[in-house]
Amino acid sequence: MAGSDEQAVRTRARLTALLADASTGAVAAAGGRAAGVYLRSGVPGLLRLAVLVGLPGPLFRSWWRLHVDRPFPVADAYRLGVQVVLPNATETMRRYPQFAAGLPFPFGSVHVPVPGGAEPLGVLTVLHPAVSDTVDEFLDRDVLARLAEGLGAELLGLADGDESAVFWDGEPLCLRPPASRPAHAAVGRFSWDPATSSVRADDRLHALLGLRPDEFPGTATAFAHAVAPYDAHRILAALRDAAAGKPPSAPLSLRARDGTPRLLDLWPAGADGARSAVGGVVFDLGASVAADGAADLLPQGVFCLDRLGLIVYVNPAAARLAGRTRESLLGRPLWDALPWLTGPPYDDHLRGALLSPEPVHFHAERPAGDPDEPGEGDWLAVSVHPGTDLLTCTLVPASRMDAAPEPVPDVPAAPTTVTHDHAMAPLYRPIALAIALTDAVTARQVSEVVMQELLPAFGGRRLAIYLLQDRHLYLAWETGFPQGFLASFEGVGLDAHLPGVETLTTGRPLFFESMGQIAAAYPGIALDAHEGARAFLPLIASGRPVGSCILGFDCPRSFSTEERTVLTALAGLIAHAMERARRYDDEAALARGLQQALLPRRLSAHPRVETAGRYLPGTQGMDVGGDWYDVVEAGDGLALVIGDVQGHGVQAAATMGQLRSAVRAFALGDRAPDEVLSGTNHLLIDLDPGQFASCCYLRLDPATGRARIARAGHPLPLLRRPDGRTRLLDVPGGVVLGVDPHARYPVTELWLEPDAILALYTDGLVERPGADIDEGIATLRRALAEAGDAVGRRGGRSLAGVADRLTATARHATDRPDDVALLLAARRAPPSPDG
Repeated sequence: MAGSDEQAVRTRARLTALLADASTGAVAAAGGRAAGVYLRSGVPGLLRLAVLVGLPGPLFRSWWRLHVDRPFPVADAYRLGVQVVLPNATETMRRYPQFAAGLPFPFGSVHVPVPGGAEPLGVLTVLHPAVSDTVDEFLDRDVLARLAEGLGAELLGLADGDESAVFWDGEPLCLRPPASRPAHAAVGRFSWDPATSSVRADDRLHALLGLRPDEFPGTATAFAHAVAPYDAHRILAALRDAAAGKPPSAPLSLRARDGTPRLLDLWPAGADGARSAVGGVVFDLGASVAADGAADLLPQGVFCLDRLGLIVYVNPAAARLAGRTRESLLGRPLWDALPWLTGPPYDDHLRGALLSPEPVHFHAERPAGDPDEPGEGDWLAVSVHPGTDLLTCTLVPASRMDAAPEPVPDVPAAPTTVTHDHAMAPLYRPIALAIALTDAVTARQVSEVVMQELLPAFGGRRLAIYLLQDRHLYLAWETGFPQGFLASFEGVGLDAHLPGVETLTTGRPLFFESMGQIAAAYPGIALDAHEGARAFLPLIASGRPVGSCILGFDCPRSFSTEERTVLTALAGLIAHAMERARRYDDEAALARGLQQALLPRRLSAHPRVETAGRYLPGTQGMDVGGDWYDVVEAGDGLALVIGDVQGHGVQAAATMGQLRSAVRAFALGDRAPDEVLSGTNHLLIDLDPGQFASCCYLRLDPATGRARIARAGHPLPLLRRPDGRTRLLDVPGGVVLGVDPHARYPVTELWLEPDAILALYTDGLVERPGADIDEGIATLRRALAEAGDAVGRRGGRSLAGVADRLTATARHATDRPDDVALLLAARRAPPSPDG
């Protein structure tokens, strides 16, 4: 969003206000606990969390960035442009196991695309308490849709209609949700003169701030720090905007030094130009726990967090047990005030309390502090009780626990600030990557999963995967490296002095915190950058070397012991997935070769009959199956056959080839349809491959149009008459081939009129999980009626065009990318004028 610096700041402020309003509105509309908006980022295919309402951002850092191709509800809502509603954890686990594994708590969620033109601008997401599967009882989906549509229109308006200008590349703005119940408010008024930077406050504001008039310096800076010291920069920016005639669109939500909530509302107080005086009011909403001194008398420690992780109340016992003063805890984020209560595994407990209604209980070790500090023992028993607005936490000494506390990793006592996405990776990425890799069956799919799961988690920008073949390493995948840079390393032998080779031959991962370390360890090596860090990971599966994985980072960085351990474990997962993928690729190549060799390259022709066959392999999975078709010259006519062997893969393709050969041999002998199916049935039983097959066989006399059909458990044929009417042919059949050696296959006789079209198909073309097969057949029937209109006319569509349209329509309607589908169509041509 271009323009002057001042205009850019104003545009950014308006953008965040729009996102905040939509998110808080969504919380109310869905009865949720938290909401947020994902927007497109400057990186193609990557969504970034722009606003998060009701949850502390640092606890959910692993979900700040999501790739649109990953199996997550946000990605599906964006990519498909539809709402994704997950009422509870059961439905979430069933549909999105990776998402559920990362957040294993009982909550529901709704994900609504934000429309913006050719594709969505982002996704509006709401998290709510888990409910039953009947989502309509609690959720007004139309309201959320209108919120998303309104947000999309506002965003496009802000960007002057340019979709590409709507993006987010920064960290999310974390906001507090609307209070669930009203609070008693104290009010104070003030005015600010931007020319002198002086603030004049009324007596009520002095009392609200706890300052006597002679103690208040009367400057904007002093005023901002007195109202909300941790949000002073926001107050000063809002004052300047209001003086320029652009007051905030809504009151600012702030926190006092002691953590109690406050609101600040501003307006221009005059109309004397761009630098008018500013008037305002401060509302002190208070906090019920802080206002009630009863908890101060309890012997156990009690402290409260708001939904952004800020400590808003601490009783004396909690301060004593934590080894800190109340003043040093109030108004500070938990991870700054009590860092020993954050990080793995404590962050997971806090996430559970924020997302689910059940309390969590665990033990934590308070690190030893100054000998003079108050405190009672090293171990504390901690309980966190969820609430709509606050989390209430209790602390009691755990020195007399009945059982030894669970071991926890060492946590540094000094306050720390999470600054990189990779800080949360060690806890969640092994689970997420392992689940994602179960769906990856090819080497390319494995590489894509690694790129989408591993790189964002650790903050990496470059990835290269080399696979071992004949004692040489060959590049299987790369992203982020300069074009052509890796070409010089293609096919290097295992005797080369290179880190990618050494990590594989020694089985030891190599971590370089700067590019200078690489240059020093490997003199003369070509480097792709002057700044950055690199990790070289060995890919070893069950003791067998598979290859090497290289992760690249743009800036120098260190690798903690935990990160090194996790990356090494992830390399093992990648190696096993790559080994499995290579076996799959070999088998798939063999199966495809078998299938291509066994399916007919061309169909037998007859001057009075036009035929067309179409085979649609699956776009996922093994990519091959046991479907087959054929057209064979039989006596003075044609035999049309279609069949489907159970299952997929090499075995199904091989069985299909045997059956096709058998049927062709019977057809060339001009055997009757029932004899063809009976003979093929006996052959399949004798072969005993552990499989069965369906089949439909038709013997057609082109001169008279007489057709005789026999069917073995196969879908009924479709007939389109010359007048456009279609119907399913009532063809009695027998059981599938390969089951009953005594099976009988009755023959049905019918006449095919000139310009009539007969369609034979396999179930992959009409089946859809969770739907009746009749729906798929009805779709195919309608498509046949429409597509056949122009057949036979001068310049009209050929039967091949009809077949293309039928298969495309049916595939789109059934959405079966993991299956194969096959269609064989025949049209009897009208007699020529010369007879």
